[in-house]
This record gives sequence, C-alpha cells and structure tokens, in this order.
Amino acid sequence: MADTAPRVTMTLQNEPLPLAAPFRISGYVFDAMPATVVRLDDGRFEGRGEAAGVYYLDDRPEGMLATLEALREPIEAGLTRDALRRLLPPGGARNALDCALWELEARRAGVPAWQLAGVDRPRPLLTTFTVGADAPEVMAAAARGYAAARAIKLKLTGEADLDGERVRAVRAARPDVWLAVDANQGYRPDTLQVLLPALHAAKVSLLEQPCKRGQEAELDGVDHAIPIAADESVQGLDEVEALVGRFDVVNIKLDKCGGLTEGLLIAERARALGMKVMVGNMAGSSWAAAPGFILGQQCDVVDLDGPVFLKQDRTPAVSYRDGLVDCPDAVWGGPVPAR
Repeated sequence: MADTAPRVTMTLQNEPLPLAAPFRISGYVFDAMPATVVRLDDGRFEGRGEAAGVYYLDDRPEGMLATLEALREPIEAGLTRDALRRLLPPGGARNALDCALWELEARRAGVPAWQLAGVDRPRPLLTTFTVGADAPEVMAAAARGYAAARAIKLKLTGEADLDGERVRAVRAARPDVWLAVDANQGYRPDTLQVLLPALHAAKVSLLEQPCKRGQEAELDGVDHAIPIAADESVQGLDEVEALVGRFDVVNIKLDKCGGLTEGLLIAERARALGMKVMVGNMAGSSWAAAPGFILGQQCDVVDLDGPVFLKQDRTPAVSYRDGLVDCPDAVWGGPVPAR
C-alpha cells in the first residue's frame, strides 16, 4: 500500500464523556472517560475515530490532541494506515486516527468496515458487563441489576480478603453467569495465593492482569486452573511473544495497541502462539465500541460494555439485549452516499 492517499481535512476535538456514576478499580476512581475525536473529510466522505488513551501510561486526551495536531501536515496529505503504524507508537492518538482512516477507507470503497477487515458479517456477541469495585453487597446488587447479563466481570482492588468477599457475594447473587475478575495490576504473589481459593470456589472463569506491568515473572509457577489474561502487560504487537507461558489470553484494547489495524494483527499472532484472544474497552462511546465489535468477531471473550456507563451515548448507538452487544453498520464504519 502506498504511504499516501487523497488529501483530507482533519478536525480534532476533546469531549468529556461523563459517566452516569463513579467507577472504581484498583488505584483509580473515574467520574468521566474523556476522549479525543478525530474526523477526516475528503470533501465527499468522512471518517471518525474516538480514543480515551491509556490512563496508567499518562496517555490522555490533552496529549493525544497535541500529538495529532503536530502531525496535521502528513495526515492531511493522505497518510495511510500502514504509514501511521510506522509514524506513531501504540496508544490513543494512533487509535483515534487509525479508526477514522478505517471508516473513511470503507466509505470510499462503498463497503462496511468489517468487510474491509476481512471478517464475516458481524453477529451479536456475548459481552461481559462490568461491576466496579465497591462493598460486597453493593457489587452483588449491581450484578443482580444486570438482569439480562450472561457474563459479568468484577473489578478488584488488590485487598485479598475483601476481594474474596466481593467474589463470593456476586456469585451468590448471580449463580447463573460466566464470571471473570480484573485485578488491574493489584496483586503480588503472596496476596494472589490468598485470593485464588476464593476464585476457585466461586467458579471464576478468567483472572485478568493480577501482576503489575513489568513484573510478569511473578506469575511463574502460579496455578493456571483459572486462565490468566494479559491486559496492561501487552500494549502492542511486539509484546505478544513475551506473554507465552505466563498468560493464556490476550486482552486487546484498541486504545492500548493503537487501533483496529494493530488489533487484528495481535489477534492473529496470539492465536498462532496458542493463546486465546479477548477484546476490551476503555468505557468510551459507541464510536469506540464499534471498531472493537469488528475485532470481537474473532475473539473468545468480549468485554464491550463501555457505552452503558456513560450519561449519554452517540446516536445511533450500539445495542444491548439478552446479554449480547450488537452494532449496526449505521453506528460506525458503514457505507454512506457521497456528498
């Protein structure tokens, strides 16, 4: 593919995307999920991309916007997705621009983005619904509130005894669901050994990112009866091979890896190395969930509930029914008539 395509005009905007209620994980409480929105207009078609960045790497909308503004000249000259992977590292700025390029390319071609990506016609996907860390009884009530959910993921804080109570309370409240927990780097080997019996007893099916990024060796010798997923430990394609033997599942978030282009490559590589694949999200709007939905067609685990946490989503929006997420072409990536 050539490094340039037809010229475009780029519009950049940061949006606050407030949450309907505060959301707590290990080490952080979120009241909003601010995002950078990129629009690329070639005079006939427009492509849109949204990214929240990677908060734990201080990759935030202010910096993302500045990064993209500094590259306005090559972007507007017709930068391609392949050239973008060489120009910017993984992260939110590349994600927002990559996704905008996907939609623009699809609209120019007159086909939906999923077809351009080489996946089968999308089907609704079973998604997890996330319960933020809170008192055990509050988390149990939240799990019951997801009445239609078939899969639930719990955010933990690294407090092993309290996390065990949280898991037991939710399992008692929802004995019917597939259950995962996300430690968000909150555990060390000694505390993880305290937590694991509670996870086994509650029939937890996935343990996400127990260790800190850079301290993956702590997982050597850990019981993998419950599959372990890498999240913070993998940012881009070049980090996938190092996961083998320590992780069973790779959680791909487009904000981390820098867009749908890289996400598809990671999924392919992870499977070739014998690992399963998961798609996650940073609680953005439907414009962020839609490219993830395309990737999700190739994933074993899907966690695309971000829009449900917002005070207000896009219109049209992804939909949730019977524990499934669905994304019509009209939300993002679908062909539209030329102006």
